[in-house]
Amino acid sequence: MRLELEAARMRVRTEHVGTGQVQGMDHARASGTGIAIVGHARPVRLRLTAERARRQHRPTIRRGSILDRRTFLGTGGAAMAASLLPGASLAAGAAGRKDALFQRIDLVSDGLALDPREYAIRLQEAVAGGLDADNYSRGGAIERLEGTFARLLGKPAAMFVATGTLANHIAVRRLAGEDRRVLVQAESHLYNDSGDGASNLGGLNLVPLGEGQATLRLDDVQQWVERSRGGRVRNAVGVISIETPVRRRDHAMADFAEIERISRYAREQGIRLHLDGARLFTLPHHSGRSLAEYTALFDTVYVSLWKHFNGASGAILAGSAGFVDGLYHERRMFGGALPGAWPLVAPVEAYALRFQADYAQAWRAADALIGHLQADGRFKARKLADGTSRFFLAVADASAQALPERLRAHDIILSRPHPETGEFAIQVNPTLLRMDPAELARRFTGALAG
Repeated sequence: MRLELEAARMRVRTEHVGTGQVQGMDHARASGTGIAIVGHARPVRLRLTAERARRQHRPTIRRGSILDRRTFLGTGGAAMAASLLPGASLAAGAAGRKDALFQRIDLVSDGLALDPREYAIRLQEAVAGGLDADNYSRGGAIERLEGTFARLLGKPAAMFVATGTLANHIAVRRLAGEDRRVLVQAESHLYNDSGDGASNLGGLNLVPLGEGQATLRLDDVQQWVERSRGGRVRNAVGVISIETPVRRRDHAMADFAEIERISRYAREQGIRLHLDGARLFTLPHHSGRSLAEYTALFDTVYVSLWKHFNGASGAILAGSAGFVDGLYHERRMFGGALPGAWPLVAPVEAYALRFQADYAQAWRAADALIGHLQADGRFKARKLADGTSRFFLAVADASAQALPERLRAHDIILSRPHPETGEFAIQVNPTLLRMDPAELARRFTGALAG
């Protein structure tokens, strides 16, 4: 495209026709044949050639959205997607780079860990397949995704939330009502990694139980329920929140039978239950229990949309229709009503629908990899008895410390060894399906040789 620029140096910003969305310090006015850029100097005009002007698509943005599907396609999908992601390079320019797309084997992340170019491609594919913009996180692609996850989780309704931290907070806050004491696992995300948000923002009193354990025990729960009732001032337990798998316990899963016992007891006592199921979809493969069997034990459940389903961000909070109805007001009160959330989750549905099959296949590849490595004699794998998506690899070789750097040269991402045990934590995800296990094992042994 040939552009004639009639201006000196100046800071420039542009806006798409009809969006009313200005990006940057300065702004611009556009027409069908050019863009008038207004900055700190006098206006200039970028004039497109006649041929380019004929091809120029005049975008139409739906009210309340940042960017709709038609605009996305008309402006050159991947390029526009890349502009939504800071630092992203155009997917179309990836062919000239040495690193190939969708080839990286990431043994650290929960999911595929899509880079900006890869995400731009997936975003363009989702848009081309038919996608409508949401309006402040309501309607369009968001409403469709909420319906999909409600069905997958066996709950009547679901709501999109910008982060899992906010999803957990909104859930326990509403479930608690006037009973502000909440029992949680001492190793849970809600207790350790939310900055005491439930206390500071929700006025809740979190009581941590079962330090060092993945499973919350009924005996501990009963003790605290009775203790809470025995005080001189009424301070009843309103909610029990359970996380499984538990990230701080190397993704170990809580014992299902114990969860069942707690759920029955809580129902008898009128105590509500919340499931922090950020990585819930891995559990059926290991426990033999379906998603619905887990979620039936709880009033509400949260699932991450980026950990396993490769969204840019986001979470789903599911529960009864009565619970979810009007909950978007609280989401907005806490700053979670994103004006246009669809680009964050556009690829999620496709990945979610096939995740359990892909995950099972990834574990078959992982087991094959373990077999090849252990046959070498220098590698030894260790699995947790109640583990899910992680195993550990010990390497009896003087070059073990160099493995992460050497494997990275082959587009294989490996964590640093544990400073005390020397083991490598290996995360099982569908990137293991990108290479034959025997070949991947050869890359490991070759890396030890330098």
